[in-house]
Amino acid sequence: MNISYQPLWNTLKERGMRKEDLRLAAGLTTNMIANMGKGEHISMKTLLRICEALNCEITDVIELVPDEPASTGGKEHERIETKNNRKQN
Repeated sequence: MNISYQPLWNTLKERGMRKEDLRLAAGLTTNMIANMGKGEHISMKTLLRICEALNCEITDVIELVPDEPASTGGKEHERIETKNNRKQN
């Protein structure tokens, strides 16, 4: 699982706010904003400060997204089909 800040960016957009507005309202550093922009982790304390500044729920700030399955370029599917075809013959 990975953390996505897309709900935060959506919340800011809905409220007509910029990242700089959030930074000032929540007392964040530019590095914290940059880290979120890169999808990096921030502390729970920072998440709480954002929620308090925006008067919102944590689900308005982050969401969990499943990991992308490793791409095998279709090879795994081909192996399974070949294996199944051998069983049928």
